[in-house]
Formats: sequence, structure tokens, C-alpha cells
Amino acid sequence: MLEPNRCVLVVDDDEDLRQAVSSVLSEEGYQVLEAANGAEALSRLHSGPIPDVILLDLMMPVMNGAQFRIAQTSDPSLAEVPVVVMTAAGARAEEPIEAIRPTRVLHKPVGLMPLLDTVEEVASRRRNGGTK
Repeated sequence: MLEPNRCVLVVDDDEDLRQAVSSVLSEEGYQVLEAANGAEALSRLHSGPIPDVILLDLMMPVMNGAQFRIAQTSDPSLAEVPVVVMTAAGARAEEPIEAIRPTRVLHKPVGLMPLLDTVEEVASRRRNGGTK
């Protein structure tokens, strides 16, 4: 059963995808915040609330996913927020993805159940005191 006030930040420059993911998560009872790039995501994080999980695209304008992770992990108030990378990058990108230490990686197109299961698992761990 979903706990009240679970919060997810969806960071993706693809507006249609961002809104679709946000809509699905909202229907499942999550509070959803959105950002179109890493800089916007940092601004949202600093203005609160701190989400239970961040869904992060890697390839975005202004500030990409890797740049966001560097900024996020450098900020003690944000460093422990788990990040699930959602990417269309193929297997050759696995090494750079692992370099930013995501909690999980989902490959686009992401199925509905894998998305919901992953968000629930990661958010539950965060709520129960674990970050990974």
C-alpha cells in the first residue's frame, strides 16, 4: 500500500514523456514534481519538498544528467536522494551511467510496471532509512 505524501521528481527534457510519467505516478498517489533539465531540478530541490526518488534523464540541454548528479552529490542536503536513471542509451553507455552511481537504471521505452515497481521499491527504501 502506498504511503501518503510520497514524492517523485521527474527530470526529462521530453515534455510528453515527462507529463506521461507524471500522470501515471499521480494516479498511483505520488506527489510529482517536474523539471525539464538538471538546473531546473536543482532549483526545485532547493525550494522543496525533497523527493523520495528522482527519475533522471541523462541527455538534456542546459544541465545534463551527469552534471546534475555532480551538483546533487556535492550538496549534503541532496546527496542521499536516490536517483533512477531513465535512458535511451544502449549498452555502450553503461560505463558512464555507472560512473554517476544511480540507484537503478531503466532503459527507455520503460514499461509501466517496471517503472511503478522501481519507484515504489526505491521510495520505500528511502522512507525506511536506506538510500540504495
